[in-house]
Amino acid sequence: MVKTTVYLAERDVAALRRLSAETGRSQAEIIREAVAAATASAGERTFRSHGAGRGSGEAVGRAADDLIRTELGSRSRH
Repeated sequence: MVKTTVYLAERDVAALRRLSAETGRSQAEIIREAVAAATASAGERTFRSHGAGRGSGEAVGRAADDLIRTELGSRSRH
């Protein structure tokens, strides 16, 4: 678990305290359940650029010379 800080309106703090006392659950447990319920349908994060590039997936720095020769052909020779 990761500790975080949340700012709540005074009325929400009072309601959270009451709910905690009435149910015997900790305020943290109630908040965790509420966050889990609110984010249940969010799904995994996806990136629009994912898979947009081309290549083998190998780090470019490892094959920089070959890549330059391939892309520029004979123009890259000194």
